[in-house]
Amino acid sequence: MRRNPSTVVVLAGQASEALLAAVGRSMNVSLVRPGDAASELEAAADALRRAAGISSPYVLVAADPLAAVAAEWRAMWEVSRGPGGGEAFELRAAEALAAWRANRFELPDYYLVLAEEADVGAGLPADFYLGPLRSVRPHRVAVVATAEPAAQTAGVLSELGSLRHGRWWPSLDEIFRTARGFYPGALAESPAAGQATLLA
Repeated sequence: MRRNPSTVVVLAGQASEALLAAVGRSMNVSLVRPGDAASELEAAADALRRAAGISSPYVLVAADPLAAVAAEWRAMWEVSRGPGGGEAFELRAAEALAAWRANRFELPDYYLVLAEEADVGAGLPADFYLGPLRSVRPHRVAVVATAEPAAQTAGVLSELGSLRHGRWWPSLDEIFRTARGFYPGALAESPAAGQATLLA
């Protein structure tokens, strides 16, 4: 568990430059962008390390060390991809797990997911953040479900101000175990939801 004065939040999803600029102008929010690195994972890990040293009520990090894992988990459920999609997910999960075990990054306090309104209904799509990640710690994953730029900025700032306390993340091993057994159509509102094998 992190111990620093700021609340560190990873922004997951397609964030426009206009959104990042608007949020970065907020007095209570410091924005951390990824720098140059050999990989997306390393860039995100570096951004999280920098975020941990900032004294601000909220630090919004526009990079996620689990982004490649999330992308492969979503791709694994695409019918057009055919069999074998799970191999790419396992490779990315192993890379992230190795970096996490080597203390190259810690999970943020919260994930704030930019999502389409259709993605947040009763039937969740194949989305790593709204599915397995949210199912293990519902209070640690907030969602802004709008596409209109001004409303999206207002939604992000509103969500930052209303984040709920909850248990800290389980181990990354446990999160990935949940992802392996989470069926995309399941509700993610309860920790017990979505437990079905990928082969079922």
